[in-house]
Amino acid sequence: MVLAERERIIFDEWEAGELSVEYDDKEPQEVIAWALDTFASERLAICTSFQSDGMAILDMAWRLRPDVRVFTVDTGRLPQETYNLIDQVRNHYGIEIETYFPDTEELQALVRKHGVNMFYQSVPLRLTCCDVRKVRPLVKVLHGLDGWITGLRRDQWATRSNIRKIELDHDHGGIVKVNPLADWTDEEVWDYIRANDVPYHPLYDQGYQSIGCAPCTRPVEPGANARSGRWWWEKDGPKECGMHCVIETGGFEHEIEVLVDKR
Repeated sequence: MVLAERERIIFDEWEAGELSVEYDDKEPQEVIAWALDTFASERLAICTSFQSDGMAILDMAWRLRPDVRVFTVDTGRLPQETYNLIDQVRNHYGIEIETYFPDTEELQALVRKHGVNMFYQSVPLRLTCCDVRKVRPLVKVLHGLDGWITGLRRDQWATRSNIRKIELDHDHGGIVKVNPLADWTDEEVWDYIRANDVPYHPLYDQGYQSIGCAPCTRPVEPGANARSGRWWWEKDGPKECGMHCVIETGGFEHEIEVLVDKR
């Protein structure tokens, strides 16, 4: 572990590997406590979209440190129920929720060129929309952190099957990514939510299992994989937006560069 300028805490691969082994069988609260004790309060934050996993994490962390930083990305296309839940969470826990938005000029350029619903046209355009609305605002926040806490679980999708509870996030400058629920099941998450009266998204009661932007999310049949409700019109498209899994799409980066150049 290295203390750099501004008291940043940086781990190398060996240290991160040792921690991942040490905490692999620990309860989520122990993993969160480690993160809260290790990083300065302003250099660690919970990232949440207010789905069940994120709400469980938020509740656990708040019980350990009521002033824990919490942030979210507002894409501008979220369901009204999500905005209502954000207000409910803010009042329930008495916390500030840092909300970040897409760059206005980038978003305007994207819509002018491809239309408001360009994500239905092709997988590359959907990923471009996700990048502008979600990934880029996230990157700006993570640039000022030493670590971030997520609600990712290994059983959510194939791309998440190998996540560790403590790992280096090489996609975002090598900061520490903490996934306390990595080995939990969906049932365990809901058991925690019910046992602790944690606020949860009302769309779950309507058959939704994975909740993102309103146009890109729909309910799923009982027993279906939760992520199957995302971008359901795509054939063989990745069930990721790029926030937690970098996606190579050929002309994707070039498309973004063109949009930025034409602002």
